[in-house]
Amino acid sequence: MLASKFSNYAIECGTDEAGRGCLAGPVTACAIILPNDFKLDILNDSKQLSEKKRDFLRPSIEEKALTFAVTHISNEEIDEINILNASMKAMQESILKLDINPEYIIVDGNRPIFGKLGIKTQTGYNFTSEEIDFLKNIPNQSIVKGDGKFLSIAAASVLAKTYRDDYMNKIHEEFPMYNWKKNKGYPTKDHREAIAKYGITKYHRKSFRLLPEQLSLDI
Repeated sequence: MLASKFSNYAIECGTDEAGRGCLAGPVTACAIILPNDFKLDILNDSKQLSEKKRDFLRPSIEEKALTFAVTHISNEEIDEINILNASMKAMQESILKLDINPEYIIVDGNRPIFGKLGIKTQTGYNFTSEEIDFLKNIPNQSIVKGDGKFLSIAAASVLAKTYRDDYMNKIHEEFPMYNWKKNKGYPTKDHREAIAKYGITKYHRKSFRLLPEQLSLDI
């Protein structure tokens, strides 16, 4: 059974991301605030749930949440600031989009969510000084495997994953030879074989190793 809260603050936000290890597409994050009486018996870390269960849970999570927000950070911005910074920025942007200001934040992982703030980019949204100050002043805690321990992080993981899957399904129609509808951009055998055969697209992350060392691409 997942715990409802980590802190004693009234308004606690959970946040998580999806797609860090992919070769193509965005990294996607969700921030969410749940009511204190929130319950969904089968809710768990999205990686422990089937696609069918994630899709089943999503509307219930969205309906019951007090507020939530989802952010995609593009592959171009990932290449510009690296995947770790992009993942953190996606969660930070999602927090800023919430309709309710959180008093405390819990994040899946072992890194502080506000370790880096205000990185200027050419391809993405740049935070204002007021937004940076706002984020800096929210108490927060990173929790290893938090998506399997706390309801809000688990809910965020499900929404991040399903919204990112929707994005990959959409761009699959543009480039069906990469089979993103199935592999979602992860480094599967079929995805890498398609890269070797067709080259890369505008959605591929050029800063990632797209093929094994014995093969190369002209990028």
